[in-house]
Amino acid sequence: MKNATLKYLALFSLILLSTTTIAQEDVIAPEKYTANNKGKFFISWGGNRETFSKSDIRFQGDGYDFTIHDASAKDKPKGWHVDYINPTRMTIPQTNVKVGYFISDKYNVAFGVDHMKYVMKRNKFKNVSGYIDLPEEEEGSIYNQEFTGDEYFVSKDFLKFEHTNGLNYVYLELNRFDDISSLLKINNTDTFQINITEGFGAGVLYPKTNTTLLQKDRYDEFHLAGYGVSLNVGLNLTFFKYFFIETDLRGGFINMPDIRTTSNTNEKASQHFWYLQRVISVGGRFRI
Repeated sequence: MKNATLKYLALFSLILLSTTTIAQEDVIAPEKYTANNKGKFFISWGGNRETFSKSDIRFQGDGYDFTIHDASAKDKPKGWHVDYINPTRMTIPQTNVKVGYFISDKYNVAFGVDHMKYVMKRNKFKNVSGYIDLPEEEEGSIYNQEFTGDEYFVSKDFLKFEHTNGLNYVYLELNRFDDISSLLKINNTDTFQINITEGFGAGVLYPKTNTTLLQKDRYDEFHLAGYGVSLNVGLNLTFFKYFFIETDLRGGFINMPDIRTTSNTNEKASQHFWYLQRVISVGGRFRI
């Protein structure tokens, strides 16, 4: 009887141990929110600084056709300012907005607007070719001459040329997104996650060009002027699953063959150049 009892106790213990082991094996840690991206949307808002290559700017119109060679330009930063978050003044600083959707864990498509600013440097000697032959009754006729490519003093009275409201690049972008947290020994990515992103974009340029040319009336209206292409690489820091800070370096090429310069539709400017843009933005990534 005693031996039978011991046998039953041993069998019961074995069954209990097996059940416990199986139960432990069935317990799976819940998947982290940041482990997958497919199906998530994101939106970001930020500011930028730009560097532009030199470019030849050609001005054409009734009575003139001349080119300023190797024109240089700068951006027009506002610095850290409340206008970045003031809904009534958000277009005054240099800003970036982007919305996107993850089509897989590693790839997303995005729509963005880079609101850059381009200011041609004036009061400098530049090589100019072409001609100006305006009617004598026009004030700008004081500039009438043939340009042979020699240096000419491009004064602020002769020309003001700025895409300051702004040099608007409206684009679609395909991006790759990779979590590198494990390389830095970060285990809980739902608390903090580090990602790198690379992308390619293409779109149109819709500048609002502020121009005063040959003492004609100032012109400053939006106009579809050309196209651009860009490459992007960035570092994304995600906090508490949803929120992120991202720094991006974007380089690209802009070609604008149809820039409005006066109220006369027969008059225009054209230019193409390379640019390098530095962006800092904040945003959120979430499922709907």
